[in-house]
This record gives sequence, structure tokens and C-alpha cells, in this order.
Amino acid sequence: MAVLHLVEWGDPEGPPVVCLHGVTAHAGRFELLAARLTGRRVVAVDLRGHGDSTGEAPWDLDTHLADILETSDVLGIEEAAWIGHSFGGRIVCELAAREPDLVERAVLLDPALHIEPPIATQRAGLLFPGQSFDSVDAAIDARLADGTLFSTPREVLEREAELALERGEDGRFRWRFSRAAVSVAWSDMATPAPPWPACPTLVVLGARSWVPNDVPQLSHVTTVQVRGGHFVLWDAFEETAAAVAAFLEPD
Repeated sequence: MAVLHLVEWGDPEGPPVVCLHGVTAHAGRFELLAARLTGRRVVAVDLRGHGDSTGEAPWDLDTHLADILETSDVLGIEEAAWIGHSFGGRIVCELAAREPDLVERAVLLDPALHIEPPIATQRAGLLFPGQSFDSVDAAIDARLADGTLFSTPREVLEREAELALERGEDGRFRWRFSRAAVSVAWSDMATPAPPWPACPTLVVLGARSWVPNDVPQLSHVTTVQVRGGHFVLWDAFEETAAAVAAFLEPD
């Protein structure tokens, strides 16, 4: 296990909120959302194999959870609200099942709790060989054209490029993550889904998302559907941020 690289925003004395990104992403994805969570201590981590965290194997769910527990302990976080997008949502659910006292409430942003094995296999296969681009604009154009984004402003991806695109020794640009780590994550998402959290839970779903989610009808689970696809913080930021901020308001 390892202490993960992290970014913090907000009030360091406020109630903690811990954010977990999905595959190929990074902590900075939560920058704009953190600004809406006033009075909170917002922490976002780079998962193993992503951003500035260690890229060393293993990259399985147990190791991700061990990394998160180690990082939470170092930060002195004993209980928090947890936000997870996609694979990060899967990790939040696993954490809530194994360490329920740590998860005061959960926010699942279009969570990838279970992906059918053929789809997970296809997605993992797309990682090899790695994609590269001759310019920043070319990388952004490819992202906008890949069929998963519907109303994401270009300036959002320009900021994403600042945070996560790097230029290699060959002069070409690549998104910064470990393809091996992401491949293992796709394999983990093909395993049976964990139980839904028993704590108060908000689920934000993209109306045009390709990720399947059958949200249970439970009194402690609130579901909000927003426009766009799987990337709810990009396609429908205002709606998503408003739902999350309202859910995290003190009772």
C-alpha cells in the first residue's frame, strides 16, 4: 500500500469530502466541483497508476482500497463523505461494504459497479497500443469526437489537457496514466458488483450514459438523472454540482 498523491481545496477544518476518479483520470477532475462545496475540506487523490501517484503493481481493488485507507489515516480522516465517478464509484461501494464507519455518506457519479465481461475486455483492448497525438488540439479533438461526450465545453478539455496531457521524448502527447493499471481496473469491473452502500447515498446518472446502472428503490438512496453521458461532471456540470452540494448540506 502507499500514500497517494492528492489535492486539497476548501476549509481545512471543515467536514471532509474525499473524491475518487475513474480510470484514465486524475484528482484534478474534481477542481470545479470542490469550489461548490463551501465550508468543506475536499480531498481528491490520484489512484495508483494515475497522475502523480505510484504506478507500481499490483493494481487490483484490494490494493486500491489499501492505498486509500493508508492515505485517509495519514490525513487523519476517520469519517467522510465519499464521491466516486465511474470506477471511483465502484471503489466507494467496496469501501462502504468493508469499512462502513469510514463512509458517512456516498455520492456515486454514474458509477461503474459492474461492466459485462465482453465490454470490459473490449475497453481494455483499446488501451494497447497507446494513443498519442501530434498536438494538444489534436488530443482534445479526438476526445470530443470519441462518442462519449455530448455537451462538454471545449474549455473543460483544455483544462484537462493542462492537468493530464504530457509530451514524450518523441515529441508526441499522451494522456498520463498507466495502461496496465487501467487494464486491471477493467478486469475488476467485470467481477460481480459490490452491495450498494447502507449509508445515505446520492446516485447521479447521465441520461445518455453507456454504463448500466439498476439503482435500487431504497429510502436512503436518492437518484438524480442529468443530461449528457457518462461524464456527468463535464456534460452536465451545473446540474451535477447542484445535486451534490444539496445532498451534502447539513441536515
